Formats: sequence, structure tokens, C-alpha cells
Amino acid sequence: MTEDLNFVQKARREKLDALVAAGVAPFAYSYDRTHQAADAVASLPEGAEEGGTVRVAGRLVAWRGHGKTAFAHLADASGRIQLYFRRDELGEDIFAQLALYDIGDVVGVAGPLMRTRTGEVTIRVSEVVLLAKSLRPLPYGKEEVVDGVTVRHSGFADSEQRYRQRYADLAVHPEVRALFVARSRLITAIRGFLDGRGFLEVETPVLQPQYGGATARPFATHHNALDMPLFLRIADELYLKRLIVGGFDRVYEIGHDFRNEGIDRTHNPEFTMLEFYQAYADYTDMMTVVEALLVHAADAVRAVSGIGEKVPVLRPPFPRIEWAPALSAAIGQDVMAIEDEALRRLVSAQGIDKVNTMSRPKLLDELFGALVESRIVEPTFVVDYPVELSPLAKPKRGNTALTERFELFARGRELVNAFSELNDPIDQRQRFEAQARLRAAGDDEASGVDEDYLRAMEYGMPPMGGVGIGIDRLFMYLTDTANIRDAILFPTLRPE
Repeated sequence: MTEDLNFVQKARREKLDALVAAGVAPFAYSYDRTHQAADAVASLPEGAEEGGTVRVAGRLVAWRGHGKTAFAHLADASGRIQLYFRRDELGEDIFAQLALYDIGDVVGVAGPLMRTRTGEVTIRVSEVVLLAKSLRPLPYGKEEVVDGVTVRHSGFADSEQRYRQRYADLAVHPEVRALFVARSRLITAIRGFLDGRGFLEVETPVLQPQYGGATARPFATHHNALDMPLFLRIADELYLKRLIVGGFDRVYEIGHDFRNEGIDRTHNPEFTMLEFYQAYADYTDMMTVVEALLVHAADAVRAVSGIGEKVPVLRPPFPRIEWAPALSAAIGQDVMAIEDEALRRLVSAQGIDKVNTMSRPKLLDELFGALVESRIVEPTFVVDYPVELSPLAKPKRGNTALTERFELFARGRELVNAFSELNDPIDQRQRFEAQARLRAAGDDEASGVDEDYLRAMEYGMPPMGGVGIGIDRLFMYLTDTANIRDAILFPTLRPE
């Protein structure tokens, strides 16, 4: 295999062989650390020239040899620390082995802390252990100091390769690691907020015999033992609402949903969704909950170093606009009265293809997205959607052509979708049947009739408010991230 490797990899393989021949185990089992890099740096008091002994481990990210001495930088999850190697300290043999080390190698080092003449906290290394030999060079790029500021030029600028090799992207770009730390803090904050309000976190099936809860094409599979088709869920909604029937007052789930649809800057086939349901609440109650949740989540993301300056300051209450008047104003006529063919022409005029195959709900959704949604900048609730767009929402009190539904938009993106949930099983059956007719007519995003869900409703479903929040899009908004692939650790990609 060695002959197939490129020159650099071949040289590293030869160094590996030399280390093994010298009795060095190049892939360790463990290393006993006392500090992370940032903690070690912080442990040397201001003004002190020397400190206690520390043991740290991480990846070599810089190296400068000077005859009988060498300097390096070691990086771990917390940051970087400088290393100082002396032949007189390590001994002739160990110091000579340093020539077989490479940028990217994972090492453990021990030694007392010191401060260099330039004031940099450094470990004077008395012990060095190779923990993992890097056989493939990481694309670190170059650093230079411009006007006293360190400027880093990435060696890994191709976004497609960064998504495909996220492990390398994370290794060489601390700012990318910080971004995903912020994502983790976001999810932790959401859990803490909901737990604090008495919501119970639950898990519902990912493999479902019948998909529903959203309008989307599913991924289909087959269970061999049961000889039955199954679908990856497109939403958590219907199972969570079954739990409200079962006696839980407040439930939530954070999990992955799957939709067999296109990939673009705001869509990935596998995505993270938060859904939560509160018995005896309606959509106005849920607007208040959403506002408080988003403020709490934004505060958590803002606290992450290197990310906080990007996070917008949210100031509830958010503005509210009604769906039908907003779209009617945009097209200059009453959207609720427009005929299907005229609607197709309007949608086609927005540069949207395949309008002849779209159902009326799909046409309305596309038109709203083009003319209203895309122009919303600040967080804004859009309320009271037509019933044909909202098969699981309760009719609006006083106008049954509309539903008690809201979506929250910001920077032209949908962040939140919520309803006063439909709890009338007779009405729900009629809406399911309407969806089934659309499906039979060729709308492969429409759902069918879920008899088990209807059975649950027939036992008596309490009134409730329900909310769905796409975690990926919310995170994009909070961190000013333009592409969903930058918000997901391992996005879906074409094969290499």
C-alpha cells in the first residue's frame, strides 16, 4: 500500500516505521491528563515566571526546531499552549525522536510551566509520549502576523470538502468547533427551558407504519420480519398528541425527522426538530411561550465565546400579521377568492416551475413564500392560515375558513410553526380524507387517513397548543449562518 500513497503520506509512513523500530508504540491506549491547554495557561498566575507541573494532551499544530531546542504548539478542545523541548532535558534519544514527529500528531506532554521572554505561558517539556501518529496531513494553512494581529489563511477553503470531511474541518478551524459548541448549548438551553416549565421529554417512533403530521414525501423502507412497509417519520406530531390523550399535560421531543425532498441552503433531508404540546392552551398561549423560549435560547448561544457577537437581541412581543391580508396586499386582490388557474399564473410569474402539477395548497404556500415570507426580516408572527394549508389546526373562532395557526419568520426563513391543535375527530377525519383525495390526484406530499390517530382522538383529546421548531434553521438565524450545511455536523451529500 505504501507505494500508492502520495509523497507526504509516504514520508509519514516511513517515520511511523522508524518509531516502531525504535520501540515507540505509535497508537496509545490512554493518557493521564491533569489539565486542558487553556486551564494550564490560566493556572500560571499573572506576573509569575514559573509554575507547577502539568500534563496535557492534544494535537501538534505548529513546530519550530532550533538545534538543541524546539518549540511547538499543542491544541486541544479548550485552546492552545506552547511547548518548549530541550535536548538536555529530554535526553539524546528522545530528543532525536522528535524529528519523526509531524504537525497533526497527537501527543501527551508533562513538565513545569514557565513564561517566555515574550510573556507566553509555556510547558518546559520533561516527558513526551506519542499518542497517535498522523499519517495524513491536516490542511492547516498558514499564519502570519499583520500589524501585530495573527492572520490565518485556511488551507481548507473548499466548502464541499469541509462538509465531507467535517472531522478535518473541525480539527483545523477552531471557529467551526465553537459554532457546534453553540449548537449544543442551544439544545441544552431548550431542554432546560421546557423542563423548567413542567414539560416531559419523550421519545416517539422514528419508523412508522403511516407517516403524517406534515406535508412531505417520506423515505420508505420494508420490515422483513413483519413483511410490512415502514416510513421514516416526517414529523413527531401525531404520536406526541396521542400522549396528551393518554394523560400527559405537557410533552416535548427533540429528534431527527426525514423528508425525501430536495437539498438547498435551507433544506437537508435529515434535520433536527423540536415539537412540544401543552394541554388546555391555544395558539395565543403558545406565542408567549415561543417568545420566552427564543429569548432564553439566544442568551445561551450568545454566551459562547467567538459566537455571541453574531446573535441578534430579541425583544418580544414580536409583530403579528395575518396570512390572508398580507398575501392579498402583495398580489393586489383577495387571495381567498382567487381561482386555481389565476393562482397558477401568479405562482408561475414568480419563476416557480411545475405549477401545473401543484395542488391549490401547494400553490398558496409557494406564492406566500415568494411574496411575503422572503421579505420578512425581523422576527414576525404570521397568523390565521387558510384551513386547506393547515389540516391539523383548529378552525379560527369566528371564521372557519381560517385556522388558529401561526408561523414565526425572520430573515426570510420559517423558524416556528404552531397551532391550536384540532381535537374534533369528525372534523379531523374530513380533513384526512381531503388529504387522501389530493394524494390520489397525484400530490405525493399529501398524507392519508390515520385510523389509529382518529381512534385516539375519539377517546377525547384535550384542547392543546402545539409548536414545531426546526433546530437547524433556528440555529442558522441565531448565528447568522447562511447555509444549513454549516449548521449540521454531517450534512447529506452526493457520493464522492
